[in-house]
Amino acid sequence: MPKAPKALKGKGAVEKKVVHPYSRKAAQMAREVTKQEKKERKKNEKAIRLSSTGEKLLWFQSQLDPSKTEYSKKEACAIIERYLHRFDSELEQIELVNGIKGRQGRQHSSRENVIKQTIERERMQYEGYGIEIPEIMNGKHLKMFREWNGDLKKLPNIKIKTVSSKGLDSTKKDCKNGIEDGQNEDKESLTAQSDDDDDDDDEVSEEPESEMLADLKQP
Repeated sequence: MPKAPKALKGKGAVEKKVVHPYSRKAAQMAREVTKQEKKERKKNEKAIRLSSTGEKLLWFQSQLDPSKTEYSKKEACAIIERYLHRFDSELEQIELVNGIKGRQGRQHSSRENVIKQTIERERMQYEGYGIEIPEIMNGKHLKMFREWNGDLKKLPNIKIKTVSSKGLDSTKKDCKNGIEDGQNEDKESLTAQSDDDDDDDDEVSEEPESEMLADLKQP
């Protein structure tokens, strides 16, 4: 049986060179890795912001009156007030859970703190420079918003408007009435959970409202 030919010296498999950790090549590779990680992080952050924006718009869409062709600022104010009180039922349920006799420690404290911080931030926006909502005070844009099916890729088609409570002192009573009307429809029960509940780390998006338009305009 013929012997296999010996590999010629220097012409075998080429060994992969080891990159010196302090070489220019190593520095270049490190920069590329950092650049890619930063790109991925920005991509994920944008996806989270768009998802949060989509949830917010879906909430407003669920509050629309099918009989209306457009909303006045007073009516938009009432919806915003309901939006700012959307966690009332959940906070009440958390209080009930923590009020059970014999419980040690406060349940859902992380969730509760995040909710309160979110509402405080949104309230400051609404009473200051304004909070961003879908444009429902224009018939054309309201119609387009009604027809939106929740597809995040179609968010750029939805017109966003910044609305502030400034100048609405005379309509505060109407806004409060709007809260009471919408609370019964908007309440959701938070199931009372025992001590083995590990959901305390749930978060409410703290995406700054001012970034909504920027995200919608980006491809």
